[in-house]
Amino acid sequence: MTATGVAEVTREEGRRRAVEELSDPLYGERTPSLLDRIREWVFDLLAGLIEAGSGVVGGWAVLGPLLAVLAVLLVWLVVYLRPSSGRRRGAAVHAEAPLSVADHRAAAERHEAAEEYAAAVTERLRAISVALEERAVLTPRLGRTATELAQEASVVLPGEAGGLSEGARIFNDVAYGDRPATAESARILRELDLRLESARPVAAQEEAR
Repeated sequence: MTATGVAEVTREEGRRRAVEELSDPLYGERTPSLLDRIREWVFDLLAGLIEAGSGVVGGWAVLGPLLAVLAVLLVWLVVYLRPSSGRRRGAAVHAEAPLSVADHRAAAERHEAAEEYAAAVTERLRAISVALEERAVLTPRLGRTATELAQEASVVLPGEAGGLSEGARIFNDVAYGDRPATAESARILRELDLRLESARPVAAQEEAR
């Protein structure tokens, strides 16, 4: 017992308590690598504090409030940096009722010519979505995400699975601002649109045999 009557906490015991507190399910079962690095940094910091404070009068009573603040900070970082469920699924291609294929393509061409590449990418994938629905490759559905579009269309058009996946990735990057759209981004979506126009669904290919 210390002079203040509070039991001194050893380094091992302090680390055990810190690990116990920060291992709560609230921190998520799976976190991005950035969060793993932050967590590791926090654990190292806690270990250093516990080692430095093991001889301090008051022991855990002194370190406790500081550890609590660090735990709250870590929780905030996890919540702030963790992708939302919507982000994991991808961005919706159509936020409202779609236009015709021709209208979306015309808009994409105008934006690309004006070097407004983010808008060009968005309109081009919308044109692809409507075109695939009109060809019955996809069932018309408002709210379908770019990722879902790529996954569903790839089943019927496996030869374009790679292009569809890349198109969805570019769209999602633009929608969430992860990467700026470029002339190359717009070109990739435009060429994908052209290829999909002549791509034959798997079912149609099998019936022709």
